[in-house]
Amino acid sequence: MSERAVAEHYGADDLRARIFDAISASGLDMESLRPADLAPVDEFHMGGRAATAEIVSRASLTAQERVLDIGSGLGGLVRYLASEVRCQATGVDLTPEYVDIATELTRLTRLTDKADFVVGSALSLPFDEMTFDAALTFHAGMNISDRETMYREAARVLRTGGKLVIYDVLKGTEPGMRFPVPWAETSETSYLVSAEKLREILSDVGFSILEEEDRTPLVLKHHKQKMAEVSDGKPPPPLGLHLLQRANAKEKSQNMIEMAETGQIALRLFIAQLRE
Repeated sequence: MSERAVAEHYGADDLRARIFDAISASGLDMESLRPADLAPVDEFHMGGRAATAEIVSRASLTAQERVLDIGSGLGGLVRYLASEVRCQATGVDLTPEYVDIATELTRLTRLTDKADFVVGSALSLPFDEMTFDAALTFHAGMNISDRETMYREAARVLRTGGKLVIYDVLKGTEPGMRFPVPWAETSETSYLVSAEKLREILSDVGFSILEEEDRTPLVLKHHKQKMAEVSDGKPPPPLGLHLLQRANAKEKSQNMIEMAETGQIALRLFIAQLRE
């Protein structure tokens, strides 16, 4: 029930039409589409393309590696890995509409030789053991109650010494939540854990933490700038995350900012390595 509710939250029958209409309205040429052109809509995490570039750089991934994105959405991170790192990248996502659109956008950006996508659950990854050199998950864990199984599955598909990069919204030091938020309309599909709990789970399933960072202040600055841009009375640009968040996009973003400011949520980065 929970996985179905999550898929329904992100999916929509007209999602493809809205995205492709927005691409056309932006004046982009479908015949020469670049991954960077899609960044306003396919980087569905706090900090957008800038956060992607920094975190991927810090993970020290190489072109020789095979990399998995768990919760790949429209495929922005996968296409970034394929185009910038030049590694073989695979995305897995629970929402069929996202996977279909991600596959189509990857074809249009001429990256099908480096990137592919499958429908699947983070709790039962559709891959053999020791398939990947690294796995990343950006803003996906918030919808998953069974974090131990999620990260145990990541460990299963990683080769020994493989890296797991987690960029997620966590429970803050102050109690309370308000809805809606970008990842959930209600508490039914929102499952935040604390940084302490996440450290404990990662250790239990076989990972050692190489690096940890509280990115809340940095992300707040970036997001406030974005909110200011859409609060001056001008309509948002055609291509943007509002296409994924529907009519209450502004309320979701505002709730997230306010909770980050009051310490109810935190944005955190973990880079961990699978122990031998």
